[in-house]
Amino acid sequence: MSNSKIWLSPPHMGGTEEMYIHEAFGDNWIAPLGPNVDAFEQGLEKYLGNGVHVAVLSSGTAALHLGLLLLGVGRGDEVLCQSFTFSASANPIVYCGATPVFVDSEPDSWNICPDALEAAIKTCIARGKKPKAIIAVHLYGMPYKHDAIKAVSDKYNIPVIEDAAEALGSSYKGQPCGTLGDISVLSFNGNKIITTSGGGALAVKNAKLKQEAVFLATQARDKAPHYEHSRIGYNYRMSNICAGIGRGQLEVLDKRVSKKREINNFYKELFTAIPGVSVFNEYTANVKSNYWLTTIVLDDSNANVYGLINALAAENIEARPLWKPMHTQPVFKEAAYYGGNVSESLFNRGVCLPSGTAMAADEMYRISATIKRYFKEIA
Repeated sequence: MSNSKIWLSPPHMGGTEEMYIHEAFGDNWIAPLGPNVDAFEQGLEKYLGNGVHVAVLSSGTAALHLGLLLLGVGRGDEVLCQSFTFSASANPIVYCGATPVFVDSEPDSWNICPDALEAAIKTCIARGKKPKAIIAVHLYGMPYKHDAIKAVSDKYNIPVIEDAAEALGSSYKGQPCGTLGDISVLSFNGNKIITTSGGGALAVKNAKLKQEAVFLATQARDKAPHYEHSRIGYNYRMSNICAGIGRGQLEVLDKRVSKKREINNFYKELFTAIPGVSVFNEYTANVKSNYWLTTIVLDDSNANVYGLINALAAENIEARPLWKPMHTQPVFKEAAYYGGNVSESLFNRGVCLPSGTAMAADEMYRISATIKRYFKEIA
């Protein structure tokens, strides 16, 4: 049996990406504009529906940054952000000169807790600092509780940036993730469910807002025969080459979601015979997760995260801990935090398992055998 590396979530090409790239080379569209950019945006708009307008960008982080700027976030402002997430959800707040205020998760969705969110808002308002925005994340592809978050958002008139970087192909009550926020963000990083090697997108509610995003993403060049700039801009547009990859990937997105869910079922079946382990699952029938990564939580009797990770690594299989909460990161040690210890507990007991959509049967057997052996040895 091969002992080749089994990665956590590697890219998986669909077959037509190269055709779109060759077209770009043939037409000399080697630039951050061109037919692939237009077609990829149109394809995403069709896939997401709900009248959204999409601007494809160099990264999901860039999309978050522009989203904050479009909402007027600037120096001295405060932005509420889910703590249990990757640092890219929080870093753009600092790019704007604003301050992150972190909020704990709830145990069933693992996403931002509506009660802790409202408590944070009330405290911020009481000290004269109404937050400028809320960043809510669909963690590992699991939709956050949109209705509850929107109710808080509407009550205090604070817009929501939907971080759907991990959730393309997921849905909440039948509505696609990436269309739920006042502004929504996608990622096409190399480890995401579809990739452009590196890239992201901003989804907004009207064409004018998209035009503003594209203007800022292309160095904010004013209309003039020379280079005229009255505002600070950014080099955030996606290239026509990367967009060609995205066009091909979008064609197989539904297949990738189906495969991710199949892999999740494989792990659910595996762990039915292993006590003390919970596979993260959809918390209600009204949500559909793309299961970008299948994740597990060990109970207190098994809570040796690195024991399992190291056992898999010894067989050349990649696994990782869950995201370390932002309020526990050294770079954000001075930031305010609201909630309990849900996110910290999940981090201390959780593992991300290999979830690549090109995973073969023999690789699944290797993973299964290694996990069974590890838990048998520690029993």
